[in-house]
Amino acid sequence: METGTPAAGDGEGLPEAPPAVRKVFGDRFDAAVRYAGLLATAGVQRGLIGPREVPRLWERHVLNCAVLAEVLPEEGSLCDVGSGAGLPGIPVALARPDLSVTLLEPLLRRTTFLEEAVRELGLANVTVVRGRAEEMIGRLSVDVVTARAVAPLDRLAGWGLPLLRPYGEMLALKGDTAEQELAEARAALTRLGAVEWSVVQAGAGTVETPTHVVRVRVGESPGGVRAATRRARAARAGRGASAGRGSTGGRSGGGKRRR
Repeated sequence: METGTPAAGDGEGLPEAPPAVRKVFGDRFDAAVRYAGLLATAGVQRGLIGPREVPRLWERHVLNCAVLAEVLPEEGSLCDVGSGAGLPGIPVALARPDLSVTLLEPLLRRTTFLEEAVRELGLANVTVVRGRAEEMIGRLSVDVVTARAVAPLDRLAGWGLPLLRPYGEMLALKGDTAEQELAEARAALTRLGAVEWSVVQAGAGTVETPTHVVRVRVGESPGGVRAATRRARAARAGRGASAGRGSTGGRSGGGKRRR
């Protein structure tokens, strides 16, 4: 059973933070170092990060995700779908404290780690939610959805786009396959309410290998017709529950008057 706060040691093989870490995280540099230490220790111990990834945690994982902050809007809300060990959600939250970040993850062992990491790092702008994206339609609505190594783009869009507010955007970290995946997913993106898409690079001049990001913007109906229907049902269910609570309160009040 996973309990307690994970130790934020340096981790065997974790290199010293490169100069880019201070540039990207600014006054949250120390918190970024603690997060890397958590990944290199508790993250490895719990199977969230492979031990061979520790020597390249900074460049390949933490900074690779944090530079996503360059292409994010000012302020607003963000949901990191399938957050896993908090990548890219936690580096983004550290680099951009103006954003309200939700880490969405279905597996208990991962959400346990995420909750402990958020407490350890003092991230007041981060909330951890255990669940699947398709369960959150009508319950969660954000300006930006992010994801990294979760699923092929067409499937990821089916999970992520319905969580967006109108005219929001999904940012998917995709590596060298970004252009190919985008080309193969265009028909699916159109069905899901996307109106604009492109591949952009983040981190040029900051990291050795810039991060390839698929950027998908939606129109008035994020997720398409099915998602709109599910949101409408969720809204009606919410109104019905609210009305039910009001009716119960009314009957109770009437009983008091009769007494």
